[in-house]
Amino acid sequence: MSETTASVTPSTVAAEMPSARGRRTRAALRTVQVLLALFYGIASALPKLIAHPSAVESFVRIGWGSAGMYAIGALELAGAVGLLVPVLQSVAATGLSALMVGAFIVQLTVFDGQYAATPLILIVPLALIAWARRSSNAELLQLVRRRA
Repeated sequence: MSETTASVTPSTVAAEMPSARGRRTRAALRTVQVLLALFYGIASALPKLIAHPSAVESFVRIGWGSAGMYAIGALELAGAVGLLVPVLQSVAATGLSALMVGAFIVQLTVFDGQYAATPLILIVPLALIAWARRSSNAELLQLVRRRA
């Protein structure tokens, strides 16, 4: 027997093959990422970036004006794209979570908690993505160090 075939045993093959449960879990997580990316890109960032009257009204009420509206819209769009890029997915989820903490605070202070639960609900899947995809942070760090 050669050295390469002798090291392959049924137990090593089983250890290297992803389980059906693991594949389903990864697929479900990816589906959540895509849905969140669509939500942040289309339902949240787009109205801000096209200055939809409802977004303009909200940011005037907050006191941030159009500059704040465009900045938040750009950050949400960047996060949405980042959720779809494997090396950026954990960082994007963390960044969007931070935005949701800010949105929660604004909802409580400016809008009297009217929709304060929404950002909290969105933090849950974002935190899950950030944790589950945390291995991509090492890849991102390697890429950044290589470029520097």
